[in-house]
Amino acid sequence: MDINIIRAVLLGLIQGLTEFLPISSSAHVEFFGWLFNWFNPVAEYDFISELVDLLNVGTLIAMCVYFFKEGIELIKCGFMRLSKKGKEEASDDQKQKGKIFWYIIAATIPTGILYIVLNKISEKIIGDSQSLHVLLIAIASIIMGILLYVVDRICEAKKTFDNLSLKDTLIVGLSQAVAAVFPGVSRSGITISTSRTLKYDRTTSAKLSFFLSIPLIAAGMIVKVAGFIKDIGSDSTYWIPVLLGNLVSFVVGFLAIKVFMAYLKKGKYSIFAIYRVGFGILLIVLLFIRGF
Repeated sequence: MDINIIRAVLLGLIQGLTEFLPISSSAHVEFFGWLFNWFNPVAEYDFISELVDLLNVGTLIAMCVYFFKEGIELIKCGFMRLSKKGKEEASDDQKQKGKIFWYIIAATIPTGILYIVLNKISEKIIGDSQSLHVLLIAIASIIMGILLYVVDRICEAKKTFDNLSLKDTLIVGLSQAVAAVFPGVSRSGITISTSRTLKYDRTTSAKLSFFLSIPLIAAGMIVKVAGFIKDIGSDSTYWIPVLLGNLVSFVVGFLAIKVFMAYLKKGKYSIFAIYRVGFGILLIVLLFIRGF
């Protein structure tokens, strides 16, 4: 079997398991690529680096499928607000959902711009050093783990998804941009921590994180896939691993999000915070063993 297919399936599994948890999926797939020396930054074309980004397609589809019914309702209610008749016929629940839809849209635009700017700055500072990248992932994992633990323990849960305001949605949305600057921060980790700080309950924090990430990830994937098609064309040597990897990330990701959302009805984020700290310490130890 082609070695790239094996790598794609393994990375797809990791992507699916970690994407929806506040532990940074990108940190984990990059860690395994670094651990087994799968990356080749000096090569003319580093397929594994491309694959790591493209595996987001599978988990993006999983997220859209899981929230399909609720997402369609938000879109429907959002467009009802554009007509006088729609506003008059909408129930109070539909009016609130319509507001939430436009809040998410409003938060996506400035977040996307800030994300692009900060990501460019981050790329110039960090460069191609895999060891430096892993070290920053380790530090961010530990810091965010401690932050998530403290925030989840001390912040009350007074607000639900129906209580979302434009101000809160913008704050949570913009917090995603921090993940562009510091590898390993985790988009879901920072948005969930911010939501909990604003006193939203655990389920709402996760749901808001997912809804805010969908348009940004979708836009990024359109660009990535277009670039991949331009570079590779119809070469099955690369397309087969990409498709299989995304199939795995979709199936595993869909199951992971179901379990995660069910867990949040009674569980806390503490377990993920503790894991983050342990993961960060492990990375630092491995860096010293490998001599950076």
